[in-house]
Amino acid sequence: MLPATMIGGGVMAKKQRQGSSALTGMWANMGSTIATFMFVWAIIRQYCPSVLSRSFEKYTHRLMGYFYPYIRVSFHEFRGDRLRSSEAYAAVEAYLSANSSKNAKRLKAEMGKDTSSLTLSMDEYERVTDEFEGAKVWWVSTKIVSQSRSMSYYPEPEKRIYTITFHKKHRELITKSYLEHVLSKGKEIRVRNRQRKLYTNTYDHKLSSHKQTMWSHIVFEHPATFESMAMEPEKKREIVEDLLTFSKSKDFYAKIGKAWKRGYLLYGPPGTGKSTMIAAMANLLNYDVYDLELTAVKDNTELRKLLIETTSKSIIIIEDIDCSLDLTGQRKKIKTEKSSDDENEKLRKEIAKKEAKEEGSGGKVTLSGLLNFIDGLWSASGGERLIVFTTNYVEKLDPALIRRGRMDKHIELSYCSFEGFKVLAKNYLDLEMHPMFDAVQRLIGETKITPADVAESLMPKSLLDDAETCLSNLIQALEEAKEKAAKKKDEDVKEIVTTVEDAVQTKVDEEIEKTTVN
Repeated sequence: MLPATMIGGGVMAKKQRQGSSALTGMWANMGSTIATFMFVWAIIRQYCPSVLSRSFEKYTHRLMGYFYPYIRVSFHEFRGDRLRSSEAYAAVEAYLSANSSKNAKRLKAEMGKDTSSLTLSMDEYERVTDEFEGAKVWWVSTKIVSQSRSMSYYPEPEKRIYTITFHKKHRELITKSYLEHVLSKGKEIRVRNRQRKLYTNTYDHKLSSHKQTMWSHIVFEHPATFESMAMEPEKKREIVEDLLTFSKSKDFYAKIGKAWKRGYLLYGPPGTGKSTMIAAMANLLNYDVYDLELTAVKDNTELRKLLIETTSKSIIIIEDIDCSLDLTGQRKKIKTEKSSDDENEKLRKEIAKKEAKEEGSGGKVTLSGLLNFIDGLWSASGGERLIVFTTNYVEKLDPALIRRGRMDKHIELSYCSFEGFKVLAKNYLDLEMHPMFDAVQRLIGETKITPADVAESLMPKSLLDDAETCLSNLIQALEEAKEKAAKKKDEDVKEIVTTVEDAVQTKVDEEIEKTTVN
């Protein structure tokens, strides 16, 4: 006979085998059920009409809502019809970048503001936890790729989302206190770590329509400041005060009912520092720069979209606007040509018809489209924005484009003065005074030379060049410019004299011919 212990052990082993077999069967049945459900769900999504599928999902979510005790809040990267990026999304991203590096297992690394340290942020589909006054929340970074089948070569743009999940018993605490805390801290972090950027619009219209933004950017690192600009101190001080006053005038602009923006027209000969001044403006106000290339803009609609995608605290620049488009003022023909009122009216109608045709065909940016860009209804979006035009030939521009209210402040950047030279001498040679300055002052008052030419002359060309060598190079350049200007003046005088003599001779010949005929 077997001992009772052995019999009991055999019974227990048998029960364990039966329990294990039942558990295995249960898991197999569950796996089969899940597989069947997934197959049926795939069939429904594949073959059911989209309306029916959306209805099924809606009611499924509603049913789950009765049993699911958690609440979700989503922050989308873009708001509206992808017209503007969401500031809330950017604040959440900054907050999580500062708080998720300790918990997240998958991180994205980017260069920080000082380009010597890394900034870590959540990678896509990563999940992190956070606590606030005893309440636990979960953040998830996701992206949605369009499932629609498109014949286009370019894929549909991705939609990035941050989602926070929390228990419904903490609803008041999270929605009122925690989210305000996240947005406030996120904005502070963004200001502290903000890298100013230099943007440009893309030329490939097909590609830009599928990108998440129509702008591409690099880090803005131009070192120019107003202190280093070759300009008279009084004029420099006036411009700086105007810029600082604008940056602090949000309430004033709201009170007078104007959009918080200001236009600057920078004009003058090439090499007088127009681009340098824009960089100095950006550095003074800590603004981003949007370099708008008008020839790469398809039409007025695209120009409006580019405006909408710009951020506040930015400078939108159009350099050499007289060369960008045909904006030299067809309307001037009406004023300058000696014609009757009927002919002027006819010309007005032709110009209006031409602009309407160009705008309707969507083939190019028109003057009216650019005017609306500057001060139309859409220009008020964003706020705290400067619009800067540069040109070498201000007289070529249509007066409607540069009138006050559009280009509020006109700044002429002319040839280098002695005060401007002293700034450059300090920058390049670290000199505040030198015996050779008197010769420079005399010559610079007798001829025209741009700050760019002065800077090039003062630039040491070898390690052996000292201050006297560079100043001698400048004096030589000034003397050559003076001789060239005098020679050109003589040639112009000779040309005028020749023209007058030819005109007189023609007149005399005509009189002689008349006398001979009579």
